Amino acid sequence: MRRSLISLIVCMLCLFAANAVLAGGGGPPKNLIKGFFLRVDSDNTALFKKDVTGQEIVLKLSQDIKPEDVPLNRKVLVTLKTEGHKITDEVKRISIMFINLPVSKVVALLVVGLIGGLLSGFIGSGGAFVLTPSMMSLGVPGAVAVASNMCHKFPKAMVGAYKRWKYGQADIKLGIIMAASAIVGVQIGIQIQKYILDHWGNAGSNLYVSLMFVIILVVVGTYVFYDAFKLKKGGKEAQVTRLARALQNINLPPMVHFKQAGIRISLWFTVPVGVATGMLAATIAVGGFIGVPGLIYVIGASAMVASATELVIAFVMGMWGSIQWGLSGLIDIRLTLLILAASLFGVQLGALGTTYVKDYMIKIVMGAVMLIVSVSRGAKIPGYLADLGLRSPLSPEKAVFYDAISFWSLVAALATAGIIISAAMIKGMLQARAETS
Repeated sequence: MRRSLISLIVCMLCLFAANAVLAGGGGPPKNLIKGFFLRVDSDNTALFKKDVTGQEIVLKLSQDIKPEDVPLNRKVLVTLKTEGHKITDEVKRISIMFINLPVSKVVALLVVGLIGGLLSGFIGSGGAFVLTPSMMSLGVPGAVAVASNMCHKFPKAMVGAYKRWKYGQADIKLGIIMAASAIVGVQIGIQIQKYILDHWGNAGSNLYVSLMFVIILVVVGTYVFYDAFKLKKGGKEAQVTRLARALQNINLPPMVHFKQAGIRISLWFTVPVGVATGMLAATIAVGGFIGVPGLIYVIGASAMVASATELVIAFVMGMWGSIQWGLSGLIDIRLTLLILAASLFGVQLGALGTTYVKDYMIKIVMGAVMLIVSVSRGAKIPGYLADLGLRSPLSPEKAVFYDAISFWSLVAALATAGIIISAAMIKGMLQARAETS
């Protein structure tokens, strides 16, 4: 009883830290305003209508912005110049917030949502490392893709977590404790994204998201892939890593026992994994491919339990993050609903598939998709660097070449995920049927 009480107090302290230390998580930076440009005048001023309030104000265009480049009657995010602590009325940067959605993009979003749902149910990552790059490839600004993706995540994660709990795979206690520290990470991540938007706009956000994807996907994906093939070659079930065993042997109160995961470990060792998961979830809309490996290699859970428990974490922090991003006005509800509609179907199929496969297959899918997606995001980095003036502009031929690499590698990632998961599920179902007949 005393240990449970201490655990609860630590979780509450994490929540208070998220609000007290990182106060101001809701709402955009002061020099960012959302709304519509109604007209541009010859003296390089523009009439701007603020979103929500409807107030009309006159803004000055900086020398870098040409009047013909100002989008009229499109919802935009405007960054105003600052002088010291004073916000001026001069426009520093204009970013279109919400893309047009023709039928082709609607269909593409539904397909992406279905594959993302399969991944979410199968490996417990939420599928965001496929969804966010896919949305950005369709023209969605990085910050809007992150916010909209996070909003769609928590109801989908709730469905997946319930399914996996019914199969006896999810450790609810571990998920809730991890989620408490993940919320602190969410607050940190939101502040990082806002700082980048404030100083470098959508171009900076796109570059940051892509760089983070490439670095983390390559590092984590390579290790998970290596571990999966080592496990398959050995023909044994996954063993607890040396790091996890060492941490479990350290008696640092409060010690917590997680029955479903079969783990007894200090609560303090769960905090770094939770914070990292939440921070990445808020900054680049992914947390699962840190959360799941963290649960496996640091905490010591099996791949099956880790992938299921991460869905519990994704539900809690996704709901919290959605509220924060909603206050910032960066969620495109159209994208959220389209992806959610398809992914809710996919997540149930993915969760069903886990009952017919071994641990190493989950890791193979995770590692393969991560490495392929890293190529897709890496191909976009030269263009983002050029947008920020950090390198010479790309020639039209190079721009087309990089876009083609990004698009087709993303298609390959989606196809790989769908084929491997479907094949594993069908094979497992046939084997199960043969054994029972």
